Amino acid sequence: MRAARFHEYGGAESLVIEQAPEPHPGPGEIRVRVAAASVNPIDWKLRAGALRQLLPLELPAVPGRDAAGVVDEVGDGVQGVSIGDRVFGLGGVTGATAELVILSAWAHAPDTWNDEQAAGAGLASVTAMRGLNALGSLAGRTLLVEGAAGGVGSAAVEIAVAQGATVIGTASERNHEFLTALGAVPITYGPGLAQRLSALAPHGVDIVLDTAASGSLDDLVAITGDPTRVSTVADHAGGQRLGTHVVNAENDSTLLSAAAKLGRQGRYTPRIEQTYPLERIVDAHAHAERGRTRGKIVIYI
Repeated sequence: MRAARFHEYGGAESLVIEQAPEPHPGPGEIRVRVAAASVNPIDWKLRAGALRQLLPLELPAVPGRDAAGVVDEVGDGVQGVSIGDRVFGLGGVTGATAELVILSAWAHAPDTWNDEQAAGAGLASVTAMRGLNALGSLAGRTLLVEGAAGGVGSAAVEIAVAQGATVIGTASERNHEFLTALGAVPITYGPGLAQRLSALAPHGVDIVLDTAASGSLDDLVAITGDPTRVSTVADHAGGQRLGTHVVNAENDSTLLSAAAKLGRQGRYTPRIEQTYPLERIVDAHAHAERGRTRGKIVIYI
């Protein structure tokens, strides 16, 4: 099969397109013929070697954790999905940017999403939902999402609005119209945020989800007055120091199915900033590494 691989840790230019061995599913897994795969921050951090102590890789490695496509092989014990079904989901920390991928968590892709949108939903929706779930019921509460224009942040905005929250989202001014379209009240991030919030939310902010790791966690805790009303999916060290909820993504088919249900209802649509063909994965990784994306970056196979 064709795949993007890197044979040593390094910059985006270390990625090459080449033939790689075909994977096969084990018990409880499925194999998917990939239509598209997304690019997440963990992908370029793993490729660069920034996480080699925490998550050492067997090289050469295929980047990518989530993808969408059509099931073409089913492992032992798998129920509720058949060859030919269109799905999206999550595999290991690597392996998705290839013609074939093994998924251990998946859901049927809504007809309302194209392949690129389905590919962008996996890691973003699971991360957003776990971060939101840590904060308890959202209905009737005012939620601040830090980094609301990114892949996880934009998913969190739509999912929280669907659950009845009033959402305020931080982003640069160029993304304020984008946040309004998602259903959030936009606000500029950075120094003075608490003062700007007092005008937008005179009764205060109930809960906060940090998706940005921008160094603002101390300020976000101060805004709520209680670290247990803050959840971070991005600044784990800061969250542990301050006592906030610290959340990691997990391969959870239940959460993927919940995201798909919102997709069928038209209440959650993964936002895609740009798509690249597999042959331009170097450009896709470089784009992702620059940061400040509006939604997801997706590679079509």
